[in-house]
Amino acid sequence: MKNIKDRVRAGEAVIGTFLSLGNAMTTEIVAKAGFDWVLIDLEHGIGSEKDVLHQVQALASTEVAAVVRVEGYQRQRIHKVLDLGVSGIMCPHVDNGAQATAVTKAMRYAPEGERGVAKMVRATNFGVDFMDYHANQEKNLLCVVQIETEEALHHLDEIASNEEVDVLFIGPADLSMALGVFGQLDHPKFLEAEAKILAVAKKYNKAVGFLLFDPSHYQKYYDKGVRFFACGTDALFLSNGAKTVAGKLNEFKQLVTTV
Repeated sequence: MKNIKDRVRAGEAVIGTFLSLGNAMTTEIVAKAGFDWVLIDLEHGIGSEKDVLHQVQALASTEVAAVVRVEGYQRQRIHKVLDLGVSGIMCPHVDNGAQATAVTKAMRYAPEGERGVAKMVRATNFGVDFMDYHANQEKNLLCVVQIETEEALHHLDEIASNEEVDVLFIGPADLSMALGVFGQLDHPKFLEAEAKILAVAKKYNKAVGFLLFDPSHYQKYYDKGVRFFACGTDALFLSNGAKTVAGKLNEFKQLVTTV
């Protein structure tokens, strides 16, 4: 169950959510909700790399895969969180083939890549399983790159032709902003870009990811070819739950007050 890469490469539809609070307890709560994977967000979330360790430990007793969105494609950002034992990396704003290559090289030890070697890390069971981890690095680590700029749309073939990239993830907020149609996901400009990404993904046998703003849109995007689904954040779940309860209590409060 935890090898999310096997499931993605097999064409299975998988569902996940974002974790932006950097908190191990909310991570564990969300992991027990029924998702296939969670994204620990270091780009927009409030947590740091230090917090990732506690979140990954909280996920250890679950069947949910841990993917981390790093802040950029720099090698140091990537291998630091890989050493903590995560299942994959999501990299934002990958604009061309060179940047995609930088991501995949940072995820692999030499000679295939440029990842720094440290045997006494959590990912390798503190050195005990280093050789097995090394031998299976390509098979086990999911690589997700975000397509969310106009420049990326001009270099899709370069990005998607990288054999080690597994998922082209459409960032709807950033991409629609870049296209000048923020939030208008049914605008012709956005739909044209979306179709282009889906076509290139199919050409190179890559999965396509999408952040749903509403779970009811699942069928719509599944029919388009999306298989790597994200929806919501831990912060949103907390906010919605709090608003629902407070709203109900205020309704009853008003009823009692007016009686």
